[in-house]
Amino acid sequence: MTSLAPSTPAPSPAEPLRHQVLAALAQHRIATTSQLRRMLRPDGTRQLLSRVLTKLRSDGFVDCTVLPDANRTRTKAWYLTQEGARLTRDLPVLRGRPPYPITSDTAASLKTPHTLAVVRAHLAFAADARRLGHEHGPWDWTPEVSHSIGEGERIVADAVMYYTVAESEHRRKLRAFVEVDRTTMSSERLAVKLIEYARLFQYEAQPVGRRRPAAAGPAWLRWYPVFPRVLFVLTGASRTRLDHRTSDLQAMVAQHPLVAALAREVRLGAAVLEDIEQHGPAQTVWVPLAGGRPRPWTDL
Repeated sequence: MTSLAPSTPAPSPAEPLRHQVLAALAQHRIATTSQLRRMLRPDGTRQLLSRVLTKLRSDGFVDCTVLPDANRTRTKAWYLTQEGARLTRDLPVLRGRPPYPITSDTAASLKTPHTLAVVRAHLAFAADARRLGHEHGPWDWTPEVSHSIGEGERIVADAVMYYTVAESEHRRKLRAFVEVDRTTMSSERLAVKLIEYARLFQYEAQPVGRRRPAAAGPAWLRWYPVFPRVLFVLTGASRTRLDHRTSDLQAMVAQHPLVAALAREVRLGAAVLEDIEQHGPAQTVWVPLAGGRPRPWTDL
């Protein structure tokens, strides 16, 4: 597994913005100018980011693809080139996580819609954290985290989120696997993702060529002190269709014995991306998959 240490401080304006942009693109893969501004300089101007990106592009470190837009505006989605990836390979904030260069505009266009939706989800949590005085910055959101679930199979989470709730002198460190669904797969295939998380919850790695230790425990304990929440963020369809997908996730919890066992120990929830963007993830927009009334994600 490749991951990033939690609770890394948000970028300081004292750090060169040029370096922060390169690190953010290495971490998040693809982002628009507006997303990078909200991520790195929420109080800054779009022109500031545009100047930095234009210079990085002229130096050959980043490139962009232009997104199709019905309003005929030219929204650019930025990504690292091979040379930009080489520069960021040893950045401390990445901690061994390899940067992800995109080799062509075609490759960028294939990944852009889903990747930008994942960034949108991150920015909703980051804005909430700033408003509430909590801690969640660009390096507390690690995309495409992979874990073995046995039998040669792996689960790849769209992102692992680290989030610190700071209330007076009390601090709670929370973690979540985040799945962003744009309604591009069947509802059944989405719900099957819960089975994969249930398998991860129970999976114990078998040492090669040695007897199994008496108290090895689940493999996920190598990376997490408690199993992260599992949050589904839904978008890309009508409200009715998204409600049906949430119902299908709840049915999987109710009907599958492995998933039911997971739900007894792990917080599971689903929300609509547009709701968490408009109201904030800390509002009562999350449907608990094990049943109950909508609530904040921290109270699932």
